[in-house]
Amino acid sequence: MRSHIPLTEAVRSFSEILNRVQNDGESFVVERNGSAVCEIIPMKRKEFSGSDLANLLRSLPKPDGEFFGVVEDLIARQPLIAENPWQD
Repeated sequence: MRSHIPLTEAVRSFSEILNRVQNDGESFVVERNGSAVCEIIPMKRKEFSGSDLANLLRSLPKPDGEFFGVVEDLIARQPLIAENPWQD
């Protein structure tokens, strides 16, 4: 839910507004003289679960045979890494 509030109200009840954003997921558009100045919204969640990853991978297009051929070709053309002269 997005509420429009005047700047003076936002200043007077800033702590309450932040609590409502954090606890209830509300959003507020702060207005000055009837024009929107900013929006106070909940932060996007930072965690990304294994289930989220699985859903993301399921949503991607499936690779075709040509893709695997390109990958195999790239692997075959990789230069060898020189041995480390500092190791015994």
